[in-house]
Amino acid sequence: MSLYNELRSRNQAVWEQVVTHSFVEELGADTLPMEKFQRYFLQDYLFVRDFTRLLALGVAKAPDFSAARRLAGFLAGVLDGEESLFRRSFQEWGLTEAQYTSTSPAVTTRAMGNLMARVAYEGSFTEILTVLVVTEGTYLEWASRLVEAGREPRTGVYREWVEIHSNADFRRFVEWLFERLDATTEAERGRVEELFEVTLGYELAFFDLSYQDSS
Repeated sequence: MSLYNELRSRNQAVWEQVVTHSFVEELGADTLPMEKFQRYFLQDYLFVRDFTRLLALGVAKAPDFSAARRLAGFLAGVLDGEESLFRRSFQEWGLTEAQYTSTSPAVTTRAMGNLMARVAYEGSFTEILTVLVVTEGTYLEWASRLVEAGREPRTGVYREWVEIHSNADFRRFVEWLFERLDATTEAERGRVEELFEVTLGYELAFFDLSYQDSS
């Protein structure tokens, strides 16, 4: 059994809660209230700002050129694809740059950002990889499940969010992450297991944010 499958199996209950979250199901059915998505999207914009630092330092810590190219290519896609979707959506919602860049992070967003910062600056390449396996692996799974079920939301930004996280390039990148995780040494396994569990818990809490009363 691959290390990814082993960790996934060990944390199966929480993993399933993430990939079948009400947020995901409502998004796929096009019944997610826009205010819930906007609350999530603003926080995810803050998450991505920290996430790009994690990727950039992953490139710097990559053990070989092949890994560096993979992460650099994915980073470029985040900056060109996701970031442009954020800006277009905010503009459509009537938000100025000053408004969305000054959004305060929720407790979960700040905690996840702090985790990524510690891993990026103090952790090993394998630790960076572990965080990516969880954040990208869960997104690939929920988005792919929606596509396989024929769920295609009419709302443009919902549909794009599913497409970004289910397309063939994204799938290949995530599968590469799973394969690279198998190179984890015995000395690193304890930290990898801990990071996998903690990151997965944050992923669940992040979707929960959309359902919290913002008043």
